[in-house]
Amino acid sequence: MNIVPAPAVVQDVSDAAPHVLDAEDRDSAIEMALDAIDEELVAGDGLGLEGYRLYVDELAMRSEAATEAGLFYARQTLTQLVTQRDGQWIVPAAAIRDQPRFAYRGVMLDVARHFFAVEVVKAFIDRAAGLKLNALHLHLSDDQGWRIEIESWPRLTEAASSTSVGGGPGGFYTQAQYREIVAYAASRHMIVVPEIDVPGHTHAVAIAYPELTQAPVLTEAHRALGRELGQELPIPGEPYTGWAVGFSSLKMNDEATYGLLADVFGELAELTPGPYLHLGGDEALGTDPEDFGAFVARVSQIIAGTGKTPIAWHEAGAASALAPGTIGQYWGLRRAAPNNSRETRAFLANGGRIIFSPADAVYLDMKYDESTALGLTWADGPTSVERSYSWDPADIVPGIGENEILGIEAPFWTETVATLADIDLLAFPRIASAAEIGWSPRDSVLRTWESFRDRVGALGPLWAAQGTQFHRSPEIDWAPGSNAGSS
Repeated sequence: MNIVPAPAVVQDVSDAAPHVLDAEDRDSAIEMALDAIDEELVAGDGLGLEGYRLYVDELAMRSEAATEAGLFYARQTLTQLVTQRDGQWIVPAAAIRDQPRFAYRGVMLDVARHFFAVEVVKAFIDRAAGLKLNALHLHLSDDQGWRIEIESWPRLTEAASSTSVGGGPGGFYTQAQYREIVAYAASRHMIVVPEIDVPGHTHAVAIAYPELTQAPVLTEAHRALGRELGQELPIPGEPYTGWAVGFSSLKMNDEATYGLLADVFGELAELTPGPYLHLGGDEALGTDPEDFGAFVARVSQIIAGTGKTPIAWHEAGAASALAPGTIGQYWGLRRAAPNNSRETRAFLANGGRIIFSPADAVYLDMKYDESTALGLTWADGPTSVERSYSWDPADIVPGIGENEILGIEAPFWTETVATLADIDLLAFPRIASAAEIGWSPRDSVLRTWESFRDRVGALGPLWAAQGTQFHRSPEIDWAPGSNAGSS
């Protein structure tokens, strides 16, 4: 069964005949299958909040779940099952009982380095939801731009949203547009997790409210990167369109800074029905460690005061007084450095859990190989499809077990991408690796690279028909019909 992510349990129904669809093409066959399935909400039976059962034979197709989310995921599985055999469109006979391994299965889209219109974000949501991912983390602020309207601090968008990396056009979401994205995600059973990255990654704030920020702290590494890429160094008071990191900071000992953040996170909390707000906390390289710890602890308390659960990148684990239950997001390599491990484990001592995003496996903006036109290589070189699949969150940081892991997330940083086609090219097929690692049981016989490679290859025609411009990786034997819409 060519299903990604792999289901928890697939029963043998080899003696049953497939369900034949009287359709002329894939699109009409999928529509016919979804119209014909008999769906039922059932209580209990261990399916959880997102699990489902799906049964198909020549006479009928039916699904059961405890929630609408479960029925939605059954429909995603059914969509993948539609195939052509001997000139007929069919759904193979199937008996599946399925539910996710982890509650949080996310993707992140960086709309700060390059801004993406609402319709592009919606398309990304569709693609992610089709793989049973259930969280969209929006990186809404960075050195290059501020992307969300804050009514109480209007200059954040009036003065600091007009540019992107490379000097391209910027943009921002009005609060109405943000609500539209949130509602669209909810219709696909995804939550939105907004991130305002502080205290670093804040040069855009300096354009709008310079009195709340420090002067850039530039090192020889910044100067070397600027020379290598032909990019200007950040200048106080001027928009920054390069991609160096770690030079900017808010004033962490100024009460006005906390007034800004209380208003920003307060408005975001009102706009966001999901349970999380992300405060960033990464790469604050030019800040005093003691000031940094006090700052992220206080901001986490501000977020907790809105009724939301804070999330922070793992560096924030160095703080001693984070709000109880703050979630840590690990972004180091698959083989965690000792300091990263300590910072990540610190969230557990505070009652939190961990989201794993190892950069050398699930950062979707990495090149596939040295010849890939788009993407970067800083995360231990290029990331092949096989490497994106060959890891497990329970193996990254010693001392963090299955029950202490909230889930996984595949971040997509956008220094080198500016269009939906660019996003597709780098995300697919590696986003499917993240989806399977987050959903499928680790001990499943299907959780092997060989099985995954075959199942992803069989999805090529579906992705092509859906208009996804996926990378036709030579690591995968793509099924006939995969060429259209791929590269």
